[in-house]
Amino acid sequence: MAGRLPDRDIAAIRERVRIEDVVGEYVALKRAGADSMKGLCPFHDEKSPSFHVRPNHGVFHCFGCGEGGDVFAFLQKLEHIGFVEAVEQMADSIGYRINYEGGGTSVQRDRGTRSRLVAANAAAHEFYAAQLNEPEAAAARKYLTERNFDGDAARAFGCGFAPGGWDTLTKHLLRKGFDIKELEAAGLSKPGRHGPIDRFHRRLLWPIRNLGGEVIGFGARRLFDDDQITAKYINTSETLLYKKSQVLFGLDLAKRDIAKGHQAVVVEGYTDVMAMHLAGVKTAVASCGTAFGDEHLSVLRRLLLDDNFWRGEIIYTFDGDQAGQAAALKAFSGDQKLAGQTYIAVAPDGQDPCELRQRSGDTAVRDLVARRVPLYEFVIRGLLAEHDLDSPEGQVESLRRAVPVVAQIKDFALRKAYATKLAGWVGWDDIQQVVRRVGDEARRNRGGDERGSSGRGAAPARGTATVSEHPAARPAPADPVLLPQRQSLAAALQYPALSGPMFDSVDAEAYTHPAYVAVRTAIAAAGGTAAGLGGSEWVSRVADNTEDLTLQALVHELSAEPLPVKSIDDIQRFVIGVIARTQEAWVGRQVAELKSKLQRISSTEESDAYMALFGDVVALEQYRKSLRDQAMGNASGFAVG
Repeated sequence: MAGRLPDRDIAAIRERVRIEDVVGEYVALKRAGADSMKGLCPFHDEKSPSFHVRPNHGVFHCFGCGEGGDVFAFLQKLEHIGFVEAVEQMADSIGYRINYEGGGTSVQRDRGTRSRLVAANAAAHEFYAAQLNEPEAAAARKYLTERNFDGDAARAFGCGFAPGGWDTLTKHLLRKGFDIKELEAAGLSKPGRHGPIDRFHRRLLWPIRNLGGEVIGFGARRLFDDDQITAKYINTSETLLYKKSQVLFGLDLAKRDIAKGHQAVVVEGYTDVMAMHLAGVKTAVASCGTAFGDEHLSVLRRLLLDDNFWRGEIIYTFDGDQAGQAAALKAFSGDQKLAGQTYIAVAPDGQDPCELRQRSGDTAVRDLVARRVPLYEFVIRGLLAEHDLDSPEGQVESLRRAVPVVAQIKDFALRKAYATKLAGWVGWDDIQQVVRRVGDEARRNRGGDERGSSGRGAAPARGTATVSEHPAARPAPADPVLLPQRQSLAAALQYPALSGPMFDSVDAEAYTHPAYVAVRTAIAAAGGTAAGLGGSEWVSRVADNTEDLTLQALVHELSAEPLPVKSIDDIQRFVIGVIARTQEAWVGRQVAELKSKLQRISSTEESDAYMALFGDVVALEQYRKSLRDQAMGNASGFAVG
């Protein structure tokens, strides 16, 4: 069993790992300032990006749900793993060798952990890929070649073959050092009548990978008529790694093209993904063992994010007209989040993309995507096709069926546009009558909300972080009176070396909100900016000095909050200016208090006390003026209150 993780190794790994690269495997990040990147939060559903990453500080924070921390915290929260596994996973990714205290570098990690399950799946994939070249796998190779997939294509997508025999893979992995519990936990083996047996037998396999490229499961296609499992496809069962509602086959290969091209093509099978990619449509993915659902959609939306608004396209491909109509209707009923950015592509003669490539070539596959039709249009025109629009009876009946469907469109402008289109498609002369009928139906659906929702200006999703809801617990970020205090704390957390002695000289009394006072106290307890720490290690040290979840969340929030600077060169000037502004406001309060005391003292009867106080006021006023000059000189052009 491994020894303790040394602090020096944790710090070294944290320093070497680029948090923006790790987060970028899950979220499309865009520049949002001199040292800030933003994207859609992976921890809660949101339409506008409130998730920020600070690369130079190694921290992230979501201003919508309150989640935050360093790269290890990100992995812990997203992958549902422990701290040790997060550190080990990052060490593996950069080739860092951990010297466990009391254990050395070669100590075997705890059995059953996520790392071990990943290793078991990787070993299984290596085994299956090798088996594809064996004589027993002739049927699997034939299946691929008949669909125009050569050896290079099979290797590119990691295809493999599960051999016959009840426990061929199981015995192989046991010899590799894995135990039965690990193999069952990874979904590779299962209990049999006489002991553990392989989950897959005599099937063509595809590895299913997560966004980081790790093999987390397999999809298996039936090849032989005497296969005891009649299902054409079976997948890895739900495991710690494999959640079928959250994984998409091909996403590890497609993610960068999806983010770059603002487009994702959703197909139905493994060979369809292969056909699309080989034809040049590099954004194709498929769900694994379940229908494409909301959680899959959330994964894609985070990769499709654009800078200021949602403009990405999701294109569904279906096998044929009837199947396409049914699937599109299902997508229509739950796909309003995309506000009209969803499209349908149906190949002729009921072909799937793989068959289309076989019969008509790569160009036909690319044309299929290019000829996509908006989801709303596809659904509405599909309904109209069931009626004879050349007869009055057919026109009336088609409107009766189509109007409620158009009324489901939540975006007011789109709904009105499609109501107008509907009148034209049906051949109904009175366009405004159709528009009114759609509007009336929409009002009934929404309880009187005539406009519906445009998707803009909606209230952000409430966070799920365990923090106090007391008004005093979390100060308003944009409060102009408190803004300099907030920004000075953010500066100290993000740039401790630049804040230096100037910040450390600011007393906790300079902060007027209880939460800011507590953060200032935590910074002092962590050794102040003179502690010599930086980045996520410094932020973690500060956060560790309070057990209050609200304050911990606030520390992470401040550490990731973008500062109003246009370039790195402006940062030092801003830091000096905002700290001086905070100090100047505090001195101003002291001056006001002393002046109040002066008014209560008689200059004739208590002349000595009066003159002493008066001297203090003069000195503080001079100090305050110097701070104001410093603040104005360095904070010019910045929003510091």
